[in-house]
Amino acid sequence: MTERLYIYDTTLRDGQQTQGVQFSTPEKHRIAAMLDELGVDYIEGGWPGANPTDSDFFNEAPKTRARFTAFGMTKRAGRSAENDDVLAEVMNAGTKHVCLVGKTHDFHVETALGIGLEENVENIRASIAYVVAQGREALFDAEHFFDGYKANPAYALTCLKAAHDAGARWGVLCDTNGGTLPHEVYQITKAVIDAGIAGDRIGIHTHNDTENAVACSLAAIDAGARQVQGTLNGLGERCGNANLTTLIPTLLLKEPYASQFETGVSLETLARLTTVSRKLDDILNRVPMRQAAYVGASAFAHKAGLHASAILKDPSTYEHIVPESVGNARIIPMSNQAGQSNLRKRLEDAGIKVKKDDPALGLILDQIKAREAEGYTYDSAQASFELLARRALGQMPEFFEVKRYRVSIERRKNKYNQTVSLSEAVVVLKVDGEKRLSVSESMDETGSDRGPVNALAKALAKDLGRYGEVIADMRLVDFKVRITQGGTEAVTRVIIDSEDAEGRRWSTVGVSANIVDASFDALLDAINWKLLQST
Repeated sequence: MTERLYIYDTTLRDGQQTQGVQFSTPEKHRIAAMLDELGVDYIEGGWPGANPTDSDFFNEAPKTRARFTAFGMTKRAGRSAENDDVLAEVMNAGTKHVCLVGKTHDFHVETALGIGLEENVENIRASIAYVVAQGREALFDAEHFFDGYKANPAYALTCLKAAHDAGARWGVLCDTNGGTLPHEVYQITKAVIDAGIAGDRIGIHTHNDTENAVACSLAAIDAGARQVQGTLNGLGERCGNANLTTLIPTLLLKEPYASQFETGVSLETLARLTTVSRKLDDILNRVPMRQAAYVGASAFAHKAGLHASAILKDPSTYEHIVPESVGNARIIPMSNQAGQSNLRKRLEDAGIKVKKDDPALGLILDQIKAREAEGYTYDSAQASFELLARRALGQMPEFFEVKRYRVSIERRKNKYNQTVSLSEAVVVLKVDGEKRLSVSESMDETGSDRGPVNALAKALAKDLGRYGEVIADMRLVDFKVRITQGGTEAVTRVIIDSEDAEGRRWSTVGVSANIVDASFDALLDAINWKLLQST
């Protein structure tokens, strides 16, 4: 028989404490919908009354299958639960599920709160009892529980039991500072359960300050905890929280968890996990981490020729799960370490048919190795690799020809009498036998200069004749620059990530001693690859 394991998401509350992250109300609604479709059991929406965004979000609370939860803190000393205005804000949010955080470490009680230990226990008891009396499901976040237990186990347990006896559905053990190691989490969680609080009333909330948040969460589950908290993509204060995009597939696909537990996430919805992860990064305007477990772009990338050769025979030789089970895909990147196995697989993925003994295969490999010696990389620029291969095979059409281009940067006064930069690009193309000249400036609607590469991109796309409509939905989503050699012979590598309305994302590379030239080459490849997909 399987046991029920509950997944509690705190992306919208704890995740919002990530440095540089601030969700708008519409963004919170989008993320809540994504989480609900994924199948998490609880969605913690934030702290009503803590800021205008959270208050607005609860005023327009989403309708979710998941248990939508408001977060707050236990009542303050010297007030009753009924007359604490901060607690009232949380209760007035009207959610059926309320999570209150309270101190369980004696040091924090006496130093941070400045109150007596017994008074803190009473604050916890009275607050949880008040929530339960209002007909709500109460959860108690035992803040600094592991540090508190190590310092004074009897007091930490007294606080947790006060919440439990007052009717809390869950007592959540929080590793607030993120410094507890997995073996300690296991031992302390088991001690809590042995002390009389059943595991199906215990949750785990970990932080990633030692890069052990996922391992600590699994350790607590091994010890008997039956609720696990975390955030999408591991968002959270300092080093982040336990990463649900790692925890969820581990629980569903790895033993003993896969056969032992049932969660709200199904194998069907698990296949959307990579999309959900990348949509969150898109909302945050962040570049997805390529090396992220399960969902990263490199999670199933096989660069070495030996690996690629084995993968073609049996993917399980170098893959611990099937990539499609989490919505990801296998990649056989091209590099100077590549063999013909990589090359044939990559050509096959691109829809390029070539015979096994075609001499062009050796030519392509030689070109890749020579160009990587110049500073190119096809490991992370798959679209540029495909164009190179098609040219070597004589399968690349010429959509247009660049006759010349020029970029200038001018410093001048704007309408506010401020000295600003203005980049201007001129591009002359030949399309269908006709020369076309385009001029574009890089200034945006705010009067800020977006730089010479932006001006080039706009000029290049401005008048492509019949191809203009094809590339109209293209946008540049990332621009990376690296100096591959130092000194007076410095070489600049530019990698551009592009995206279109169909959700396709591709990377192109350019290399030159001149950053503008390198950027222009990468831009040309990006446009040519897009046009190639439409022919």
